[in-house]
Amino acid sequence: MIKRYSDHAANERTFLAWVRTAVAIMAFGFVIEKFDLFLVALAPQAALKQIAPHGQKFANAAGLAFIAIGVIMIVLAGVRFTATAKAIDAEDVKPSPGERFDMALAALIGLLGISLFLYMASAVFPAV
Repeated sequence: MIKRYSDHAANERTFLAWVRTAVAIMAFGFVIEKFDLFLVALAPQAALKQIAPHGQKFANAAGLAFIAIGVIMIVLAGVRFTATAKAIDAEDVKPSPGERFDMALAALIGLLGISLFLYMASAVFPAV
């Protein structure tokens, strides 16, 4: 039996949860980036009137931002996984790194979500 197996298994589950979340965020970014193509194919006349070039650039930038955040999350998840695995095996007690980065990442994703909401709201309810 592996020493501290349950701790290592929990660490692995946490790592996989981070990776699943990152893949979902990257897929969402891809959907955001390609959504304007879907609108053009679905309703060419309405889509051409609603999608302004600056809006298309915003959607592309937001989609790429979500994809980049997903890639960064996977890299950081790997770093945290190895650091936690070493800390589990260590005999001395180490303090937790804290949740500041987790909260910063959540705030960044939240801000991107709010900006996408405002973008979509301006497309649905154009200014008179």
